[in-house]
Amino acid sequence: MSQQPSDAMVDMRLSRVIIRDGGEQQWIYLSERGGERGFTIVIGTAEAREIHRVITSLEPPRPMTHQLTFNAIEALGAQIQEIEIVDLRDNTFYARVVLEKDGEQFAIDARPSDALALGLRAGCPIRVAESVLQQARTDPSLDSLPESLDPDALDDEPHDDD
Repeated sequence: MSQQPSDAMVDMRLSRVIIRDGGEQQWIYLSERGGERGFTIVIGTAEAREIHRVITSLEPPRPMTHQLTFNAIEALGAQIQEIEIVDLRDNTFYARVVLEKDGEQFAIDARPSDALALGLRAGCPIRVAESVLQQARTDPSLDSLPESLDPDALDDEPHDDD
């Protein structure tokens, strides 16, 4: 990972999950806490559905992969401390799940979507390296998703053209 030791970390939050039924790509949008910057990450359907389950508190009758992983981490006596998105190379984001056990921290390489699915279960902070945010950020006045995918722009009401 190319995160520099002096690279500041910025607190972020998950502000949007967009799931398109039948689509292979889904989107999550992270936004800066107390700021205007943010960016979109394209993720897989399984990860988007897991993130959606966590934020809506819907639990399947049997543990799915992320729930199993979260349960295993806890059963081994560790806690998820934070999720860090630390690099962006060739349009691919790199993340780490930071665990703590017995006062010692461990960082595990992960895809951002998997890291976020676990981190949301743990209720831990999401942090992004300033260098990544500089590369990925969008103009706050523009949404980086096509308008047709913006749930706020969708209008399901029929219109009369008269």
